[in-house]
Amino acid sequence: MSAETRSSKVYPDAASALHGIVSDGMSLCCGGFGLCGVPEKLIAALHETGVRNLTVVSNNAGTDGEGLGILLASRQIRK
Repeated sequence: MSAETRSSKVYPDAASALHGIVSDGMSLCCGGFGLCGVPEKLIAALHETGVRNLTVVSNNAGTDGEGLGILLASRQIRK
């Protein structure tokens, strides 16, 4: 397969990676433990989209203002 026919999975930023794939009510799994290894830039970009009623599967919800705590504070996570 040539480079011209193959689509790239590398995005210039987190917002571009999420463009067109997020919607209200979606479910997502979030890795990491506490604040180690969480996808900080993706969480921030998800927050900026304004998507709501998320169901998040995670072993930890972060802390106030960090990790998934950002989405909890803005009430974007339903459960």
